[in-house]
Amino acid sequence: MESLQGKYVILGVTGGIAAYKMADTAHLLRKMGADVHVIMTESATKFITPLTFEILTNNRCVTDLFARDFQYDVAHISMATAADAILIAPATANTIAKLAHGMADNMLTTVALAAKCKKLVAPSMNTAMLENPFTRENLAALEAHGFELIAPESGLLACGAVGAGKCPSPETLAERVARRLGGK
Repeated sequence: MESLQGKYVILGVTGGIAAYKMADTAHLLRKMGADVHVIMTESATKFITPLTFEILTNNRCVTDLFARDFQYDVAHISMATAADAILIAPATANTIAKLAHGMADNMLTTVALAAKCKKLVAPSMNTAMLENPFTRENLAALEAHGFELIAPESGLLACGAVGAGKCPSPETLAERVARRLGGK
């Protein structure tokens, strides 16, 4: 297992059904030595709770750009500055579109826009959405701006269809972060 000792990793969780897999991803990243900080979109909180991530990471899970229940800090800037890597998984078509067009309307997109660290995105959605020309253009734009794409897997999707769009396994996601950060 690669080491992420001393690395600050942001796990951005968006509102897709595969959000439940991110509990295992956070756990694996932490097991590899990373200091894991989770940012969830509001939609993601409908699939899995922030408390789950707080227990697994021993860090506050951030869900609100305007939260007032913490010591004063411009959190989106301090997190963006501290991060060695951001992994956005599952990355929905909505979040991918926002990032591709520089939109920053929630904590995750704001941090991603402000960060200069390595950024990885794991698209996860229905095959038709993934193959839509808008989504393809948005993914190409992210790559052109330095994001590393982690290709979705093929198989049975939550909607019952079979095809590309499955979120990669937690092991694959953690390994890609480690590889990107040069973990040994």
